[in-house]
Amino acid sequence: MKHILLPLFILGFILPATINSLSGQVIYSCNSKYEADVKVFVVESQYEADLVVYKMDNKYNAEGNRGWWYFTDSKYDADKSVWFAESKYDADLLIYFTDSKYNAEWRKREKIHLLY
Repeated sequence: MKHILLPLFILGFILPATINSLSGQVIYSCNSKYEADVKVFVVESQYEADLVVYKMDNKYNAEGNRGWWYFTDSKYDADKSVWFAESKYDADLLIYFTDSKYNAEWRKREKIHLLY
């Protein structure tokens, strides 16, 4: 019995984490804050940001929850929908767009749950 329970217990923790890390960040930009999963505000400096984001050209490269976003035109293809706030006080998440995918990262990991 122990030989069966241990692998099931391990899979219970490893499998969900693996699935979440493999899921992409396909993002839909909506027009209303009420239909958004996350309200974001774009800051001028990466040092102000909770998340530094790089826009991907292909949704298949937007892997994991590391700030590699691919914007889709269809809400139904998206993992998350975001609304761009006009004030950082209306936002759940402060983001900064970078020109290099290697600079994309979570700067405040306590907010990482917003995109799972």
